[in-house]
Amino acid sequence: MKSKIETIFLDAGGVLVWPNWTRVSAALREHGVFVDAAQLAAADPPARFSIDRSEFVAGSDDQRRGWEYFDLVLAHAGVTLSERTTAALGDLLRYHREHNLWENVPDFVMPALQKLRASGYRLVVVSNANGTVHSLLDRLGLAPLLDAIFDSAVEKLEKPDPRFFRLALERAGARPQTTVHVGDLYHVDVVGARSAGLSAILVDEGDLQRDADCPRIRNVGELPGFLAHPS
Repeated sequence: MKSKIETIFLDAGGVLVWPNWTRVSAALREHGVFVDAAQLAAADPPARFSIDRSEFVAGSDDQRRGWEYFDLVLAHAGVTLSERTTAALGDLLRYHREHNLWENVPDFVMPALQKLRASGYRLVVVSNANGTVHSLLDRLGLAPLLDAIFDSAVEKLEKPDPRFFRLALERAGARPQTTVHVGDLYHVDVVGARSAGLSAILVDEGDLQRDADCPRIRNVGELPGFLAHPS
């Protein structure tokens, strides 16, 4: 990041919002599968790490990766996949299509966005989503802190396609050399951003991507300090 950063592109899931693991646990329980929300949350980082493979990203789309991810969360949480877990995930998918299941906002998110705005950064969400991310962020109270929101389902483009980043740059009035993208999947977010001429920061919640050739933070709460004093 040699140029002064003016615009920050932010992924939504895994950066600003997380699945509502309490809702997931309840849906599983209704089908006779018992695992608590804390176990599911702990299984989230290794599950994301498992899908963050170049060959898998290249041969899949966001929808396929998303539901593969939930199977992996269950596996990492010690849950045996079965017809019951499939039925529970089906219920959750129906909820997700209408409301968006990524509805948990950790305590560090709002203060980080407020600090970034106070520092003069333009904040733009660039998310692989299902057409509900704008209404979701509005419902969660995050939308007023953002300058623009781009949803892959609306734009008919998704990361890592560089065209999605270029579209967001153009509509946000940003330049690639002064924009950084912050996301949680290396082969989706970092690779995609770089292909469009942006720099990138990887959110590595579980400290599992130690070989990544890009800056890493554990969560977006660390972003204001990182940008103020980049290493």
